[in-house]
Amino acid sequence: MSSNLTGLLAGKKALVTGGSRGLGRSLCHAFTKHGAETAFTWHTNESAAQETVALCAVTGPAPIHFRASVLDATAIDATVRELEKSWGGIDILVNNAGVSQNLPLALMEESDWDFVMDTNVKGAFLMSRAVLRGMFRRKAGVILNLGSLAGTRMIEAPIHYYTSKAAIKGFTEALAKEVARHNVRVLCLAPGLLEDGVGRNLPDHKRDDYLRHCALGRVGTFAEVAEFAAFLVSDQNSYQNGATVVMDGCV
Repeated sequence: MSSNLTGLLAGKKALVTGGSRGLGRSLCHAFTKHGAETAFTWHTNESAAQETVALCAVTGPAPIHFRASVLDATAIDATVRELEKSWGGIDILVNNAGVSQNLPLALMEESDWDFVMDTNVKGAFLMSRAVLRGMFRRKAGVILNLGSLAGTRMIEAPIHYYTSKAAIKGFTEALAKEVARHNVRVLCLAPGLLEDGVGRNLPDHKRDDYLRHCALGRVGTFAEVAEFAAFLVSDQNSYQNGATVVMDGCV
């Protein structure tokens, strides 16, 4: 195991939802590298979860992982209770778990709408509610919600996904006002198109259009977003609250 170089999150305890792949995996890796003890949830792919554990163990303590849907309130509460007992508290929650579907509204079933809205919005509500009790007791904590350029700017995106991310922006702002008196911060990080994840299903013409309008002329990487997220939730960023930070290469 390599030594921690920055200690940006030294001593912190962080829980990341949807940590078995994609951006969630990179978040776990970055947080571990910067000194945090990390736990993550996963829902369907245990082998992918083990890959996250192996990656993080190269640079820091192997993270704890839990099979728990963000829509299963019972499993969520049990996960948080176990971490509170073993860690003594959760300092950081990252609401990363999210889904999308490349469907136009005219072809969208009610179940499609519910799937995206429930996972992306209700999941953040259930997770935040579960950790806030402990954060209030300790008078400290940070919640980072993963938003999107969709939902903050007028860009083309699946309607249910766009709406869910706009809701996350509002959720962040309202919750930040509500919990600030307990010394809990709430932020939203809104990336543009990334190397994989939601963007992998974009038609070529939509990806090309994004690149034409992006001043940097490229998509972002998971590692770039994860490193910035580590700063956002750190004590070095202790005065920022309620903000949605766009990270899109200047679209």
